[in-house]
Amino acid sequence: MAALSSVAPLARRLLDLLLPPRCGRCGVDVPADATLCLTCWSAVTFVTEPLCEVCGLPFEIRPFGSAVCGACLAEPPVFDRARAAVVYDDATRSLVLAFKHGDRLTLAPLFAAWMARAGAGLMEQADVIVPVPLHRWRLLSRRYNQAAVLAHALGRATGVNVVDSLLLRTRQTPSQGRKSAAQRTLNVRGAFALRNNCDGAAEVIEGRRIVLVDDVFTTGATVSACTRVLRRSGAVAVDVLTLARVT
Repeated sequence: MAALSSVAPLARRLLDLLLPPRCGRCGVDVPADATLCLTCWSAVTFVTEPLCEVCGLPFEIRPFGSAVCGACLAEPPVFDRARAAVVYDDATRSLVLAFKHGDRLTLAPLFAAWMARAGAGLMEQADVIVPVPLHRWRLLSRRYNQAAVLAHALGRATGVNVVDSLLLRTRQTPSQGRKSAAQRTLNVRGAFALRNNCDGAAEVIEGRRIVLVDDVFTTGATVSACTRVLRRSGAVAVDVLTLARVT
């Protein structure tokens, strides 16, 4: 074991010489894996306070009184709180799409670190992490569920248990892209359920605080549909944590 531990750093350096670490966004050489170069890092807009204490929408200036956005005051969401690590814009779109559709799974630890920081208040109280599921046919074509990959990376970063077999997508919904908020809600209505063969589902959900993980928060329609299933099954609280957020 001692011999192997002494060889590992040498092997790592040799691998870096042959295949040097590259920026996850632009591809230039960087000092370590799963990092961004300074230029790309500077282009990323992280979601920080001030923000809506319910849905996590960032404010331009800190509001007086209650820090709750107008949308949440008018129609409180079914989930308890939502947080996101970065703003989904021109700088982060290529990163998210490369991870989601381009097999760039090496970015997961970096994204999980961002999410753990953005959702620190959620993770401190969390009992279990649950990813938003893909329909089986979409999972077959894509080969992985990006939300589940993020969930497991977040679990390793925070020590919170992950259950990725709890929720089931019962029908293959059309893409949410280019749909209005109302159309997105209708599109995913009734599209999620508990997986029948998930052992100990009641123990996982009942009386627990759940952090629901997805890649991008747009209108909240998908995570709201999942939240309703978890609430009906006895979850005491459902918080939402995503990599990116459309603002």
